[in-house]
Amino acid sequence: MKRFLITALQTCSHFAKAINEYVGRAISWLTTGLVLVFCIDVLLRYVFKSASVAFYEIEWHLFSLIFLLGAGYSLKHDRHVRVDIFYARFSPKAKAWINFLGVGLFLIPFAVLVIKSSIPYVAMSYRINESSADAGGLPYRYLIKSAITAGFSLLLLQGIALMLDSLLILLRLDKSTNQL
Repeated sequence: MKRFLITALQTCSHFAKAINEYVGRAISWLTTGLVLVFCIDVLLRYVFKSASVAFYEIEWHLFSLIFLLGAGYSLKHDRHVRVDIFYARFSPKAKAWINFLGVGLFLIPFAVLVIKSSIPYVAMSYRINESSADAGGLPYRYLIKSAITAGFSLLLLQGIALMLDSLLILLRLDKSTNQL
């Protein structure tokens, strides 16, 4: 029974991490696109003395997608913001407890709150076929707003994977032999 539980936890964790790995790698290509858009925008603005609202909006849309959809990937690879002064010196068991409690008490409730709050916000945007309020701006604003729900869903999924991984570490280290 214990072996089955551990295998189930590992499978769920692996599935969540695989999704975030795939999305993160795909989203990483948007950084190249963002750099190109910045270069074109600078070229247009300073060489040709021409500004474009659409280019400005593309810049912040791409940045938003990278940030929102890449958050789960960042958490998966432990590249998120954290004060590492003490954490780096902790034992694997202490780190597992911090991750388990941090995800359970902070990350999951916050992600669920944002997801739940964003759904009506995105739905309204879809209903009214929202586009940029600026002349020359981009249409389909609801697509970028959908990234809020999608990004926090990926972050929630990765948080659950981290919590499962932490639980597995705690289950293994609670035994005096450090064996399963």
